[in-house]
Amino acid sequence: MTSLTKAMCWELVTINKDKLNHVGVAIYRKPASNDCYERREKSQPPLCKDDDDPNAAWYVPLQACMHKVPVNKADRGAKWPEVWPKRLHKAPYWLNNSQVGIYGKPAPKDFVEDTERWKNAVDELSNIGVTWSNVRNAMDMRAVYGGFAAALRELPIWVFNIVNIDAPDTLPIIYERGLFGIYHDWCESFSTYPRTYDLLHADKLFSKTKERCKLNPVIAEVDRMMRPGGMFIVRDESSIISEVETLLKSLHWEITYSKEQEGLLSAKKGTWRPKSVASS
Repeated sequence: MTSLTKAMCWELVTINKDKLNHVGVAIYRKPASNDCYERREKSQPPLCKDDDDPNAAWYVPLQACMHKVPVNKADRGAKWPEVWPKRLHKAPYWLNNSQVGIYGKPAPKDFVEDTERWKNAVDELSNIGVTWSNVRNAMDMRAVYGGFAAALRELPIWVFNIVNIDAPDTLPIIYERGLFGIYHDWCESFSTYPRTYDLLHADKLFSKTKERCKLNPVIAEVDRMMRPGGMFIVRDESSIISEVETLLKSLHWEITYSKEQEGLLSAKKGTWRPKSVASS
C-alpha cells in the first residue's frame, strides 16, 4: 500500500491507531498539480490517455491509470468552487456561453433560469398537500441542475439528486453546487432499501422513460422506495399524468391533487399491501 500510494504521488498526511480497538487510519492527500507525476522515474500506475474521459462513470470498465490535474484555469476541477452557500446559487465558473444548456439557452443562463423556476417549490408543494414537517429525505428523480434541491435548502431535508443516464451529464454541476447525486437508469431498479424516502419528485421523467421501457415496473419501484405516508409529485404531459394516476390508484395510493391540464399530480402512499404474491 505504501509503495503504491507513493507511486501515485499521494502525500501521507497522518497515520494513527485507535487506542480502543487498535484500528489503524491513514489519511492521504492527492496532488494539486502534475509536478510529481512528471518527476516519477517509472510511469506506474500510468497516466490515462488524453482522450480518456475522466467524467465517464456509468458502466465504464475500470482502468489502472490516473488522470492529470487540469491545467487550464477554465476547466472543471482547476480551482475550488465558491464557498457554501454562495456556490448553491451561482453558476460554476467552468460553464460558459458557448455551451448550450439543457433548455437550449447558453449554459450559465440556463442554470440561472432553472434555479428561478424552482425557488417557489416549497410554497407550491405545500398548496397541494405536502407537509414539510413530515419530510426528512427526498429524491429528485430527474434533477437536471439540482434546482429543486437548492430550493429546499432552508428546510432540514436531505435531497438526493438523480441524473438519468439518457440525459445530458449535469451531475458535475450538481456536485459543484454542494449537493448530492448519482447517475441512474429508471428502467432498472434503484439501489436502496424499501421504504426509504418521504418525498419523490419526478419532473418530465416518465414521458422520457416511457420511450425505453414500460411505466408499470417504474411505478412499482416508486412504491417500494416510498415510506407509508410519503408524497409523490409528478410533473409531466397530461397523458402521462393520467396513466400514472391510474397505476397509483391500483396500488391504493391517495390522489391528493391531479390537474392533467397543468401536468401536475400529487399522491400519498398508504399502508395497503397485496395479500397474494405473484408466482415466479
